[in-house]
Amino acid sequence: MMRNRLVSVLAVIVLVTLAGCGGAISDGATTPNETTGTTPDSPSEPRNELPANSNGTLSVNYINIGQGSSTLIVGPTNETMLIDSGDWSDDGEDVLAYLRKHDIDRIDYLVTTHADADHIGGHEAVIDYFETEGDGVGTVYDPGITSTSQTYQGYLDAIEEHNVTLYETRAGDRIPFEGVETEVLAPPEGYLANGDRNENSIVVRLGFGQSNFVLPGDGATASERFLVDEYGATLNATVLSAGHHGSRSSSGSEFLDVTDPRIAVISSAYDSQYGHPHDEVLKRFSQRTIRTYWTATHGNVQLTSNGSAIAVATQYEAPTAPLELRNGEPMEPNVGDALQKRTVIPVDESAAVPDGGTTDEPTEPTDQEGTLSVVTIHEDASGNDNDNLNDEYLVFENTGDQPLELGGWSVADAADHTYTFPSGVTLDPGARVTLHTGSGTDSSSDLYWDFGRAVWNNGGDTVVVRNDSGTIVLQEEY
Repeated sequence: MMRNRLVSVLAVIVLVTLAGCGGAISDGATTPNETTGTTPDSPSEPRNELPANSNGTLSVNYINIGQGSSTLIVGPTNETMLIDSGDWSDDGEDVLAYLRKHDIDRIDYLVTTHADADHIGGHEAVIDYFETEGDGVGTVYDPGITSTSQTYQGYLDAIEEHNVTLYETRAGDRIPFEGVETEVLAPPEGYLANGDRNENSIVVRLGFGQSNFVLPGDGATASERFLVDEYGATLNATVLSAGHHGSRSSSGSEFLDVTDPRIAVISSAYDSQYGHPHDEVLKRFSQRTIRTYWTATHGNVQLTSNGSAIAVATQYEAPTAPLELRNGEPMEPNVGDALQKRTVIPVDESAAVPDGGTTDEPTEPTDQEGTLSVVTIHEDASGNDNDNLNDEYLVFENTGDQPLELGGWSVADAADHTYTFPSGVTLDPGARVTLHTGSGTDSSSDLYWDFGRAVWNNGGDTVVVRNDSGTIVLQEEY
């Protein structure tokens, strides 16, 4: 049985104690420093670059692998963490394709949230690949609840074959992710719900500057109850990975009230056999105006934090209003289509609401000498809007007395359709520029979104402008 298989692995490796860890398994040749809690083979030099250079930022990448979950995190010094590796059915191919695409040559921390095959499906392949063709896998973290599946056995075989360090992990443990405050919030000692694998998922919280990411694996009612009781308001999350692929048993009302996320990300297939994400969860997100991304329609999703704002990049444009998610086109896993920047969300201000709710008042920037105003909103184009996109436009004016550089600023509607001003766009005092929804050649007076369909709602909408640091500088409803 698999529990015996785990015991046989332990028989050939040495049990050690990691500062802050409930249990730790080492290969016996190289052990962590018991005082500092560092791990063997911990890198000291940056190695990897993602499309938006991650150096000095925290980049959290939700990989579209269909029905399953896999998240790559790249820290400010380019250390890497991989949380889960997708479903057994593709044997890690989609995850490895993403890692190769972005020149990841080492996984410093491999986190196994739990032993289900849709979360560890690529573990064996990932370990084999990086141990034979890359710079290795530093440390594996596992909650210690076994499975009898061949997928789990293959994962343990790979650990043993390559002498990878394995830690049995509990609440209170800290993963020494350089530059990122990394906490293990669950499972507790003694386990929850009679040792149920989902309820005893490793729950990780990443802190970077003012931003926080909570990744709860497949934790459901019991796990969320433990988290709320144990941590209360300290659970606050800028970003929440929707538990259990958006299942109704997770992302409960009290848990959402405590975490109070600005952004949620759901990892599941569009045609999930389980119906993920469930309508109950989407309604709870909608009631709280949580901007929501779904790998099934947005493709790969990258959230990059500089500590005070989060830049959102996705492969595909799709609705972010929770109750409109299924209006997006289904997207199969692939790495061929590049990530595109969609918006920047400040951590310390409410973002533009994606589902028709209220928003915070914009904050006037203190480091800009010009003042941007919207003087015309021409939302109703002549004839059919979608056939006459260049007659749907906004006119902006610099009403200040100094030039205003707009490169990197963004314009969004209430549904989070976002345009980013190209570099080099500058408005002199009194100058105007028109942003057309359609296509054309940019000039000093006219810019073209090239969106492909109408953006601005003829029945009323909100224009939200953010500067290049993500601060809302203009917000106008009509």
